Amino acid sequence: MEDLAGAAVLTLILVAVGGYLLGSIPFGLVLTRLAGLGDIRQIGSGNIGATNVLRTGNRPLALATLLLDGGKGAVAVLLAYWLFDAPILAVIAGGAAFLGHCFPVWLGFKGGKGVATFLGTMIAIAWPVGLACCATWALVAAVMRISSLSALVAAGLAPAYALFLADTDRALLALFCAVLIFIRHRPNIERLLAGTEPRIGGKKE
Repeated sequence: MEDLAGAAVLTLILVAVGGYLLGSIPFGLVLTRLAGLGDIRQIGSGNIGATNVLRTGNRPLALATLLLDGGKGAVAVLLAYWLFDAPILAVIAGGAAFLGHCFPVWLGFKGGKGVATFLGTMIAIAWPVGLACCATWALVAAVMRISSLSALVAAGLAPAYALFLADTDRALLALFCAVLIFIRHRPNIERLLAGTEPRIGGKKE
């Protein structure tokens, strides 16, 4: 029994570390440097995510960043499913990947705000929840034209979506991601309250 318990703990650690390392790959930074656009952390908001990459004016690069950041969360979840066939390990892998994106060890734990990785993770862990979050983001973005507000609303509703469309474990994952997204968006929340948050397609002052 002790051997089985030790193996379970080792598996959990491997899944968590593997998910974190996968999530910590800073695609926005890597792609902008490869494209000769310099350090994305010195542009706009300084964020390494797709929204800030878009401020370089390179839309294909921003789209690639969006897909890769979302993809790494999805891949972490799907790999855990494939290797271990255990839903709870997939939840842990997804949460670890999201954490890795927000706090990558390679960048001094200063990463992105996690929205794309959150959406990719949700789609992989429970596609109805992921699609509901994407639809919420798109609807708010279409009406308000503010990316951060769209992300906050989608993340805020995600735990409720997961509770009704999935299960408690996935709802807890959604809650974990939502809390971190709100924390990472604190400057955006301050600008939203002040009415100075830039709109989609605009430039950060």
